[in-house]
This record gives sequence, structure tokens and C-alpha cells, in this order.
Amino acid sequence: MIEEFAKDNLHGRLRRDRGALLWKLDGLSEYDARRPLTATGTNLLGLVKHVATVEARYFGEVFDRPSPEPLCRWQDSDGSDQWASEDETRDQIIGFYRRTWEHSDATIDELALDAPGHVPWWPERSPNTNLFAVLVHVLGETNRHAGHADILREGLDGRTGMRPEHEGRTDAEARAAHWARIEQAARSAAPLTAQA
Repeated sequence: MIEEFAKDNLHGRLRRDRGALLWKLDGLSEYDARRPLTATGTNLLGLVKHVATVEARYFGEVFDRPSPEPLCRWQDSDGSDQWASEDETRDQIIGFYRRTWEHSDATIDELALDAPGHVPWWPERSPNTNLFAVLVHVLGETNRHAGHADILREGLDGRTGMRPEHEGRTDAEARAAHWARIEQAARSAAPLTAQA
């Protein structure tokens, strides 16, 4: 009974975080969805593509249930899963992510939490694992990148939150005042830390 509870709980959180990540693309222009927003080129559509690829590998190859989506060999990965080329449409990448969900969900539903898996890209001393560990790992990856997406989206247009129903109206004046209070606290603390 506890196993089913744990599995349902983790799977539910994974579904929640998938939706949060995709929501960060809503209403954005093609340029804003794709453009590099950090020094390393991190971008919103690239985050979706990357998380889809990660999930496809972990719930596919690791359990000998290869993804029906074409993936390069993990050994040949060149970072192109982290951004969208001009030939890839937003709909193609979102479709890839949604089809990956279906395949991953089938793996999660069909296997027990202690089902063995093998992650060839993990260090030699620990490539053997199980569904529970992989589910926790992929949930962490998805959550981490959904957090990145939240920050990137806030930088673009101020929108924040995990779901549209939790998004409050932006009061630009209140937000500016809040930001100013935090900035002032940081500036006031700076001389204190310089003396320490």
C-alpha cells in the first residue's frame, strides 16, 4: 500500500511540474520563447526540449523500453537538446514532450518501484538503479528546470507561479516598492559584510 501511495504521489508531482514548465511558454512570441536569457544560452523552449529528452532517456533506455521518439545515442549528445533550431517549431517540441509523457507514464504505471534499471551514463560504481530512484531523479530534474523557467519568465514579463489559477495580478507599483526595499537592505548590509 505504501508503495502505491509513494508511486502515485511522485508521479502526481511529476505531472504537476511538467505542466508548470509548459505553462511558462504560454503567450510568448517565438523570439522570447527561444532567445538566450543567460550567459550560457538558457532559454525557455530549450528547457522544455531538454527535459523531454532527459525524461525520454530515463524512462526509456534505463528500463529497456526505448522511446518511440528518435534520440541520438547518449554518448553522442552535443548539447543540441538545450535549444531549438530555426527548423524546429514550438509545436514540434511540445508534441515531443507530450508524447514522452505518454511513454514515461506507461513505464511508471507498468513497473513496480523496485523494478531494476541501468543508467549507462552514471558512474561505473553506481549504474544499477530502480524505478523509485529514477522517478525521484527525473522529478528533481523537472522541478529544477521548471524553477529556471519561472525565473526566466519573470525576467521577460513579470509573470510568476506554477499555474495560471495561482497567478496574481501584477501591481507594478507594489512590485517596484518591494524590490526597492530589498535593494536597500542589500546596500545597507554591504558595508557590514565588508568589515567582517
